[in-house]
Amino acid sequence: MMYIRLIRGKYLLAVQKNKFRNFLPLDGIWDFLPDFDNVGIDQEWFLGIPSPRPIPVPSSWNELFIDTTDYIGVGWYQTTFSVPDSWPEGNIRLRFESVTYKATVWINGVSVCSHEGGHLPFEISLDQRVDLYPNQKHINTLVVRVENELNPTRVPPGNVTSGGFRLFMANNPSTNYDFFPYAGIDRSVSLYQVPDVHINDITVKTDLIDGNAVIEVVVDVSDDEVDYSVELESGSTLIKESLHNRSNHIEIHLKDPNLWEPINPFLYKLTTFIMRDSKILDSYTLNVGIRTIKVINNQILLNDNPIELKGFGRHEDSSVTGRGQNLPQSIKDQNLMKWTGANSYRTSHYPYSQEDLELADKNGFLVIGEIPAVGLFFDDDSDEIHVRLEKCRQQIDELIDRDKNHPSVIMWSVANEPFPPDLMNRMQSSSEEPVNPVSTQFLNTLIADVRDLDDSRLVTFAAIHGTPMEWLENVDVVMVNRYYGWYFDSMNLDTAIEKLSSELEKIHTITRKPIMVSEFGADTVEGMHAFSDELYTEEYQVELLKKYLDFAQSKDFMVGMHVWVFADFRTTHSTMRIGGLNRKGVFTRDRKPKMAAHFLRSRWK
Repeated sequence: MMYIRLIRGKYLLAVQKNKFRNFLPLDGIWDFLPDFDNVGIDQEWFLGIPSPRPIPVPSSWNELFIDTTDYIGVGWYQTTFSVPDSWPEGNIRLRFESVTYKATVWINGVSVCSHEGGHLPFEISLDQRVDLYPNQKHINTLVVRVENELNPTRVPPGNVTSGGFRLFMANNPSTNYDFFPYAGIDRSVSLYQVPDVHINDITVKTDLIDGNAVIEVVVDVSDDEVDYSVELESGSTLIKESLHNRSNHIEIHLKDPNLWEPINPFLYKLTTFIMRDSKILDSYTLNVGIRTIKVINNQILLNDNPIELKGFGRHEDSSVTGRGQNLPQSIKDQNLMKWTGANSYRTSHYPYSQEDLELADKNGFLVIGEIPAVGLFFDDDSDEIHVRLEKCRQQIDELIDRDKNHPSVIMWSVANEPFPPDLMNRMQSSSEEPVNPVSTQFLNTLIADVRDLDDSRLVTFAAIHGTPMEWLENVDVVMVNRYYGWYFDSMNLDTAIEKLSSELEKIHTITRKPIMVSEFGADTVEGMHAFSDELYTEEYQVELLKKYLDFAQSKDFMVGMHVWVFADFRTTHSTMRIGGLNRKGVFTRDRKPKMAAHFLRSRWK
């Protein structure tokens, strides 16, 4: 018999193999079958998929088969695995780093869990050895039903009939956001094992006091009757050790520390041990960057020094793997961002892979981590709004639990472009009338959740044109997405900048908070040129970016500029998206530089 427990939004340390922990990756070629007629459950495909086709895991199915290019319904995955004989019995966990959007999992025909929401991990705890079938080979069959249908109560929402994205463009599939809703098992799958008494979770916070560092380590274990020990290493040199501490709350004090910052992203190695009777039972190692982040007056201070955020919004997007984990592309993208002189990016509009953040830690990027709350709207009934709220709260819990120890993450974003009620009227009339308090309370709840879970970072969201001022009251930094010069006042950049300046001056006067423009840009067709101003040309994109950056330099309350977007990416079909692409990238989808990439390098380097 096997006891199964789904671990939701808690204890999501990255999987690690060491002397005490075992690890078996399940990535590779799986069996796959699209369920176009949604008959798989009735026909019991969880016992075995009929006539499957091969598929790589991780990947999105939309870029791999002709008949699934725009398909976002149900697909079934299947593979087999065996628990190695060298593993002791018990404490085995099956982990999915991301399945978009809803996953239902069977092992040997037995339903073991269901999880809703992509881009974040979930685990299944198998509290006895996986050996349900009485065969000699102990081969287990793993089947996953993936469902990605668009629904207005999901986060992000789709098939919204009133308000929101449909006010700007009709699109197919009918998302409430401007990128393609890729489907599939899009990040790694693994089996791993922890010892009987093990570390569940570690939270690391750092502070600076009179130039010296304080590293606070809080450990959660499966059994409180243990001793705790930590080691801090710089390279291969042990520089600090705390032995046999009965408390799970340990402080390390370090004189003259190497600080983590973009120009020198120094990482220490912190290893935590738990022991009983001087015997080590489990250990876990983290890379730790010593840094502080705060807002004072009009500035963001990194290690008590003002920092300007220069960078991009991005997407995990590939013409081969879709939104599937793509480590070579992650490395290339970060290298290209460094080439431009960028020091920051936002994980628009969902959490990126764990590996992407590990790279950011090493490369010194300042990251704004964002939950998948893009396209939120408040025009339906209160019950549906509450459903979305609870899903956002779960996503915040899971995101912070996963990413709280990354020094690169300096700010949490609880939403991108939530649509206020009566949006078009607010945009056209510049209305300042308060909106339905339900929407304000929605965002305030998410902001409060972030602060309860992590008081060591900043909190924000990306605001659209027409955002009510009361929505901005509780953020640390005001982030705005603005498209003056493109969607508004196109071909009239001087007027566009005047309107941008007037609006942001007004926002700052009301909020007295630092402001960053988290999106600005212009669609640009690679190789299209003109002598005079002309939309979609590379020259127009460069001129728009230049005027925005010049504006930001003239305002002391501006703390950052993120170009939209790093690279062209796939969208839904629309008359506004030629070829199904958003072309605002300074790089093409296959990472060739446009003129704008060279311009930013000359500006930022």
